Amino acid sequence: MSVEFISGKDHYDKVVARVSSVKKSLWIGTADIKDLHVKSGNSSEPFLSILAKLLKRGVEIRLIHAKEPGPAFREDFDRYPILKTGLERMLCPRVHFKMLIFDFDTAYIGSANLTGAGIGMKSSNRRNFEAGILTDDPSLVEAAIEQFDSVWRGAHCGLCGRKQFCSDPIN
Repeated sequence: MSVEFISGKDHYDKVVARVSSVKKSLWIGTADIKDLHVKSGNSSEPFLSILAKLLKRGVEIRLIHAKEPGPAFREDFDRYPILKTGLERMLCPRVHFKMLIFDFDTAYIGSANLTGAGIGMKSSNRRNFEAGILTDDPSLVEAAIEQFDSVWRGAHCGLCGRKQFCSDPIN
């Protein structure tokens, strides 16, 4: 069992890099999502390309984010048709947590949004000052799973008070 503090470039090296090795399930919660790119050999590719590859391998992916992403993200999204049918996605304007849950046994819980400056491959001079933990501690992973899943299943919708900002209410 481990709990590792993550900051700076570790977000990219230890969290984003782990995404490609997911076997069964990846849950992503973020307030903001942008056209994030990742290393691919000597070049880079959209993070959405990695998600498309995972979906083709049969990995279940759920994404909760707080607002619609910008045009560059939507352009990349449209380049990978499997994302339209395979990616389970929901918007919740109250989501501010940032977490990735890998195969229900490891979780990143922290401050970094799914953006280049938050968790992406930006240089240290252009990256946000982020902090988080990467852990396989069962109690922390279970707590992250429960928080994510409670939003996913709409447990908070009845008393939300922000339905007028919710483009696709669950309840």
